Amino acid sequence: MSAAEARVTHRSLDGRQFALSGRFDLGQPGTSVLAVAVRRRLHELTAGPAGLGQEVAAGVGVGRFDEELSYQGGTLLVGRARPYDGQTRLVEDLVLAVWRGRQHSLLTQFYGASTAGVLAVLRTLRISEHRDGISVRPEPGAGSDFAAPATVVKQVPGLGLLEVSPLTDQHARTLPARSGLSTSGGELFQDQLSDGRPCFVLATPDTWTTVVPLADSPPDRIPGLLGGLSVGAVG
Repeated sequence: MSAAEARVTHRSLDGRQFALSGRFDLGQPGTSVLAVAVRRRLHELTAGPAGLGQEVAAGVGVGRFDEELSYQGGTLLVGRARPYDGQTRLVEDLVLAVWRGRQHSLLTQFYGASTAGVLAVLRTLRISEHRDGISVRPEPGAGSDFAAPATVVKQVPGLGLLEVSPLTDQHARTLPARSGLSTSGGELFQDQLSDGRPCFVLATPDTWTTVVPLADSPPDRIPGLLGGLSVGAVG
């Protein structure tokens, strides 16, 4: 951990802001993920730093973006790839759409969609870029709505991968009957992922933070470290 306390604010795609503070290296960028229902069909949006779209494009095999359009105060890039799915044994028609602003980007993927189809989905949302991230909101009467609260995902060296979201009734129902470990940052519970790996949940009156230990953060050290982390909703 660093000697001085750091504080950062990240904005989730549904407009919420979360503040993190503590004696950690909090300089890594954050990303936000949001599921949006557009005319009853789910689409996953991801927002992050300006270079995120290019990184994802390289990862999914989009060699270049075929189209570039001025859109809602930024630049909309559309690229295509045809990856082979080993499970279905089919070649997929993947379309990657990236909205790039001054400091942040927003991306989503489609299958078998035309550019007109991509725009038909994006036009149901109003995109806004802020100093601490991107937010979207459904255009009134356009047929889109949020399927669930957005999350913010952030890697903190020496601690792990954090996924922050607002505390919901569904979260509260999953808490064990017994009380968790009381820390200065909230109530701490130990859990495990679907693959059996350990994880931790830090619950406060307004946030729910899942912490997945990484290679540089042994699980037995996490409870002691989380006592020095503060996570809260802003406003």
